[in-house]
Amino acid sequence: MINVNDFRTGITIELEGNLFTVVEFQHVKPGKGSAFVRSKLRNVKTGYVVEKTFRGGEKVIRAIIERRDMAYLYEAGDEITFMDQENYEQIALQKEFIGENVKWLKENAVCSVLLHQDLPIGIDVPNFVELKVTQTDPGFKGDTAQGGTKPAILETGAQVNVPLFVNEGDVLQIDTRTGEYLKRV
Repeated sequence: MINVNDFRTGITIELEGNLFTVVEFQHVKPGKGSAFVRSKLRNVKTGYVVEKTFRGGEKVIRAIIERRDMAYLYEAGDEITFMDQENYEQIALQKEFIGENVKWLKENAVCSVLLHQDLPIGIDVPNFVELKVTQTDPGFKGDTAQGGTKPAILETGAQVNVPLFVNEGDVLQIDTRTGEYLKRV
């Protein structure tokens, strides 16, 4: 159990049979009456954000979330198979479960799979990945005066905007949180 006064951003709690992550919280002590905690909670399964107000000192169940490093092995249809780095067990997750992060995964990439009671509830991909450019228009001499960009398709199928000097075959470092080009490797 955790006291709502101890809320911090990122803490996962169990509430009404669902898992929620604290997105935002505010301790309020009105001049008259008792204190309360106003919070925004994101449902782990659906992604919806709800607002909930708790009385000061109220207790909620803190969910125990385990992170396991797993390597991306292969994709088969709508499933992506990961292998636990410690015990070599394999699990298959639906692409829709992984969501937008699937476009940053390439074979043998190590990710953190979030587990609650040995059931996967989410996946964290590395903040930075290095991917090869498979398709982009050629840059022309003199095009760089304005610092323009052009679209490029990476080896995983992700599309990012890159500077005009980037060519096919270049390996780029990409920030997975924003989807932005960082540098050539």
